[in-house]
Amino acid sequence: MINQRFHLLLHLLPNHLKTSQPPPLLVRHLLLHPSFLSPSSHFSSNNNSYLSSTHSLSATASHFLKPYSSSSSSSSSSSSSSIRPPLHPNLFHYPTRTDFQFQEKQEVDDDDDDGKYKNPSDKNTHLFIKILRQTNSDEQSMDFLYKSSIKPTETLICSVIWELRNEWELGFLAFNWGHKIGCLSNSTKAWILMIWVLGKQRQFGVAWSLIRKMAPSQNALLIMIQSYAAAGKPNKAIQTFQAMEKFRVTADSEAFHTLLCALCTYGDVELAEELMLTNKKLFPLEIESFNIILNGWSNISLDEVEAKRVWREMSNYCITPNAVSFTHMISCFSKVGNLFDSLRLYDQMKKRGWSPGISVYNSLIYVLTRESCLKDALNLLEKIKEVGLKADCATYNSIIIPLCEAKKSDEACIVLADMIREGLSPTTATYHALVEVEESLIGTSELLRQMKKTGCGPYGETFILIFNKFFKFHQSANVLKMWMEMRRLEIIPDSAHYKVVVAGLAKFGWMKKAREIYDEMKKLGFADDPKLKKLFQGTGKKW
Repeated sequence: MINQRFHLLLHLLPNHLKTSQPPPLLVRHLLLHPSFLSPSSHFSSNNNSYLSSTHSLSATASHFLKPYSSSSSSSSSSSSSSIRPPLHPNLFHYPTRTDFQFQEKQEVDDDDDDGKYKNPSDKNTHLFIKILRQTNSDEQSMDFLYKSSIKPTETLICSVIWELRNEWELGFLAFNWGHKIGCLSNSTKAWILMIWVLGKQRQFGVAWSLIRKMAPSQNALLIMIQSYAAAGKPNKAIQTFQAMEKFRVTADSEAFHTLLCALCTYGDVELAEELMLTNKKLFPLEIESFNIILNGWSNISLDEVEAKRVWREMSNYCITPNAVSFTHMISCFSKVGNLFDSLRLYDQMKKRGWSPGISVYNSLIYVLTRESCLKDALNLLEKIKEVGLKADCATYNSIIIPLCEAKKSDEACIVLADMIREGLSPTTATYHALVEVEESLIGTSELLRQMKKTGCGPYGETFILIFNKFFKFHQSANVLKMWMEMRRLEIIPDSAHYKVVVAGLAKFGWMKKAREIYDEMKKLGFADDPKLKKLFQGTGKKW
């Protein structure tokens, strides 16, 4: 068992670090931790166990009784500011990105080879894209395409549009060529894909021109609704829904729910709730609509007070909460650290005959770990297996992330080893949590290497975390080394990176280097920051 665990730890390290002294924090805590030799007793028995087999959940709740008072609500709200984005991406039954409509609606049947367009391997696709990028004008591109050996098919056009989804002009040129050739006349797949790309790139006028040319479909209009909501234009999204009848497209309850969901996803929860109530004659109030609003307040706006209000409103309208409703509320209470209400609703959920899913257990594990009930969280992890569920990456992240936030890196690394032993790969969220507590440059570099190896990054956000961390530890030299590493990994700094690095270097007396990076920032055309400008004028706050 010891050899197996040792292998699990060392597989994270490159050869030149396996014998390094001292080893990076990622395995250092594990090698030195006494519980490494005793897997069955990972953690000290000093942790109070409120979820033991001899202690009921109702009794557990009594230890954490928090009245519904304004003071408690405000404290919960204030604490929520430090909470990370939702830990469990699969928690909700409703989509959370503009992409969702295309991703869900455009999946093709298993027997349709056209579904391969998202992972094109056809050399024609690459030749097509090369022609589009290397020609100087639309006319020249069309001429080259006509003369090329490329055989146009709907699958090929879709592949090219997908590959060029962030370069809408070239994608639209490919679409127009396919339309002129006549290979897009028998299906709407390429039309829908192009509308999705245009909406994502906020080219609404061009998207509407396509919708008017094709026979308008509900799918196309729903994509426009989501695109407007994502662009911060909720009124346009509502107007698009109201115009569906003019296009002779049915504005049914599914379309209405899509509108509510899109508004909630991008922060207009209050508007979505008002829309639901004012349209209750056309779309009678039902549990699905309330769950969308509840999810908006609970997990997107993360407003515990409003979530509780909606929960009470459901009773006023004689709407009985279902399993999804309980899942949203437990998730909300978990994120704001409300252990009592999380356990209370978990108990109620089971009494009403609803079987908690993995998302509920993930939320409970998170709040238990966050509230220093680690032993109970681990007991709940075992219970997941007993009830026939399978722990996922989010389950282990629900332990690792709050442990890292509490600076308990040794316990976090032990859970990480267990996660790997269970055959689960760390996610970007896992690595980000570990990056924030890894104090050494070697350990940080190794985490970046692992992120790249597993396809979890690193990303621009990763380096923001690293810069802030090393400045916190007064290690400006390591910030500059990571600044160079960022370039080596071909991650292009944005204004946020420049501002963090320049301000931090200046604070710790590296004025010459700070000035050099500041000048580079201005040379690249980034907007000047007044605080940084005052700093170098010598009239601002002294660091």
